[in-house]
Amino acid sequence: MRCVLIRYHEIALKGKNRPAFIHKLKDNLILAAQGLGVSKAEVLMGRIMLSLDENASWPRLKEALSRVPGVANYSLAFKTDLNLEELKRQVKIKLTDVKFDSFRVRASRAYKDFPLTSPEIDREVGAFIKEFSKARVDLKKADLTVFIEILPKMAFFYFQKEPGPGGLPVGISGKVVGLMSGGIDSPVAAYRMIKRGCRVVFVHFHAYPFLDNTSQKKARELVEILNRYQYSSRLYLVPLGEPQRQVSVQVRAPYRVVVYRRLMVRIGEAIARREGAQGLVTGDSLGQVASQTLENLTVIEEAASLPLIRPLIGMDKQEIIGEAQMIGTYSTSIIPDQDCCQLFVPKNVATYTSVEEITEAEKALDIDKLIAMALEGTKLVRIGPGGERLSSPRVAESS
Repeated sequence: MRCVLIRYHEIALKGKNRPAFIHKLKDNLILAAQGLGVSKAEVLMGRIMLSLDENASWPRLKEALSRVPGVANYSLAFKTDLNLEELKRQVKIKLTDVKFDSFRVRASRAYKDFPLTSPEIDREVGAFIKEFSKARVDLKKADLTVFIEILPKMAFFYFQKEPGPGGLPVGISGKVVGLMSGGIDSPVAAYRMIKRGCRVVFVHFHAYPFLDNTSQKKARELVEILNRYQYSSRLYLVPLGEPQRQVSVQVRAPYRVVVYRRLMVRIGEAIARREGAQGLVTGDSLGQVASQTLENLTVIEEAASLPLIRPLIGMDKQEIIGEAQMIGTYSTSIIPDQDCCQLFVPKNVATYTSVEEITEAEKALDIDKLIAMALEGTKLVRIGPGGERLSSPRVAESS
């Protein structure tokens, strides 16, 4: 029987909580493989097995499984009875049309009551393959590796291990709100939290109608890409133009960017409370721009009551770009747009502010009114499996 064997690493270290992690991974695998010919998902000893229909497309399924956080690696495998002669017979059938000059066998015996040890299985199956194929054994650089796994009541063999993203299954670590710009950094920060088992709710601040709506389109496209890793997503589109305009009138120019950032944090927290989220995620990288000096990051964080998580804080730009290319967001992130970061931004930004200075500057503002103004115009987009946008009401209308 054709199947897929899913393996995990970090989950295996979770002790008494391991079953919860495994079953969450199993549920996510079912979601990821929806419509791709998987008939059943079954938890085995240290593995998860996906049974495949006859018409299942391995290339499409392989692509989907490569994006499931929690998966260390996986293989297209063949299940047989726990009988070495039957296993050898099936291996011969699968290798009939395969060309190889050298090979090796790598057996793993999770079921210790099986009468042969792993090296004994290697030798017996290897001798059998050598006899019918006439290929030579090469333990270091073989053209073909035959992997064998012995479990209670069943055995598997396969020829390749495909890498997964690793990490933890989405949803096991709670929910966070990701502040999503249209740039390179914030999608990578969100991905890193998804990979650590968080479900990310996205918040994008835009300046429409002061600027055009290209940043909103980019944000939707970026969330659709990231949705491949968490299967359903929610994107809040927050109009920040008018609150920014009022800040620009009342606050001295050097302080405005920090005040804008603090306002975004407060609005993000209001949405986090609505969503039951436990933290905010930003794409800050220490020293990258004026608002990301250690002093300014400290002042911005002071406005938060929830944890402010910065997964990229110690990464440089090239590292972030490399990860953006790997997850597929980079080409969208570099499309030119008009986002709220370009609106009412002064030429000279204070790189070293203090809480006292910014608190004094904010006294000229009605912060609660600005937050309410932004939330009043906020729209929610729900993105389901496959990227379909399920709805886009105003948040105030859907409350």
